[in-house]
Amino acid sequence: QVQLVESRGGLVQTGGSLRLSCAASGRPFSVAAMGWFRQTPGKGREFVAALRWSGGNTYYLDHAEGRFTISRDHAKNTVYLQMNNLKPTDTGVYYCAATERFEVASMTWETQWDYWGQGTQVTVST
Repeated sequence: QVQLVESRGGLVQTGGSLRLSCAASGRPFSVAAMGWFRQTPGKGREFVAALRWSGGNTYYLDHAEGRFTISRDHAKNTVYLQMNNLKPTDTGVYYCAATERFEVASMTWETQWDYWGQGTQVTVST
């Protein structure tokens, strides 16, 4: 089992920045990739970004490309999501996820991911 603990989100103004972190414990060596999803008001959970643990390849959905950066601290088994130029439409609950078998073709599917964090609220005010 892998446990994921996310940092606290927060309230930021439009155009502001926020960094989320997610630490993996338990059996972090079994993790092939870690990623972030978010659930915005009125929508289901959607993929934001992923990072392949071996090699560090990163992947983003269009809405995050250029504004969000996923990175890692391998020694700490921690992944980060740096969010810049935030918009009110970025408001939602952000979830960290981890998987033991990573496939790019299915990375946007919730079912691809084996472990989930508790979720953290991010609110972007106008």
